[in-house]
Amino acid sequence: MKQTLSLVPLALLAACSSQSSSDPAAEETVSVTPATPMAPEKTAPAIDPVPSANTLTLAGLGDLRIGQAVPSGSRWRAEGAQASDMCRVLSSPDYPDTYAIVEEGKVRRISISQGSKVRLAEGIGPGASEASVKQYFPFPATPHKYVDAPGKYLTAPNADNGDAALRFEIGSDGKVSQIHVGTMPVLGYVEACS
Repeated sequence: MKQTLSLVPLALLAACSSQSSSDPAAEETVSVTPATPMAPEKTAPAIDPVPSANTLTLAGLGDLRIGQAVPSGSRWRAEGAQASDMCRVLSSPDYPDTYAIVEEGKVRRISISQGSKVRLAEGIGPGASEASVKQYFPFPATPHKYVDAPGKYLTAPNADNGDAALRFEIGSDGKVSQIHVGTMPVLGYVEACS
């Protein structure tokens, strides 16, 4: 039985190659044109739902999560005078030039500004050009409250639906001065708690 099985592949090979190559009518000429390579689709990188230590995402930053209470043992603390007990601004020694706004006991916004080492998953951070932002986030623009053009806000169009969203502040130099992640109306505050 072993010999019969080993002969089967050889018999099939012989049958495939038994066509006469001496018959000129049996030969065909095939022309192959290489396919034109397709341009890769331009898509924004997926945003990781669980933030790394220095990546700001729609979920949060480090141990802070948008829509949740500040975890016990967190290094985020209110420093200095606060506008009210209802709204507090927190900072952490682990994240210089970064602050969080807590309203009604829950994190409502996290903001990074010039000097922060925190970035979005796309690598965008304070100091990035408006063009870099628009490459991934073609958000509508609204005038900046304090900075003349080209200063503006670029806010995610879904910001008003209650989910966490992104908002970029573009300064007078055409570069990102701050990036905010949070929920409205706090995402739109222009002076910390107001």
